[in-house]
Amino acid sequence: MNISIKSLDKLIIIGDRVLIKPESLSNRTKTGLYLPPTVVEKEEIKSGYIIKAGPGYPIPSSEDDEIWKKDKEKVKYIPLQVKEGDLALYLQKQAIELEIDQQKYFLVPQSAILLLMRDEE
Repeated sequence: MNISIKSLDKLIIIGDRVLIKPESLSNRTKTGLYLPPTVVEKEEIKSGYIIKAGPGYPIPSSEDDEIWKKDKEKVKYIPLQVKEGDLALYLQKQAIELEIDQQKYFLVPQSAILLLMRDEE
């Protein structure tokens, strides 16, 4: 799916989804042979950097049973493991392609991320 969005700032990520900017793809093998674009795009596992992440998994509220409460609590979330700037290996099959400012991004559920590499500086 290819969606065109004009600004990354106005994008709100929902739930356990993560916005990933893919690393530049190499069109050569280790031995120096050139690969056609169709082969490079069909790889099952890709890597990229986390640009934005959703709030996490919502925790169900038990407020329905407590009618006497005046103040409604805000929704609480279990936070995601990913952080902006992490390098992620993810499953391409579960990614949705987006085009933002003429650049390619992927929207991926956290469950499709296999590995994170984080710079802890």
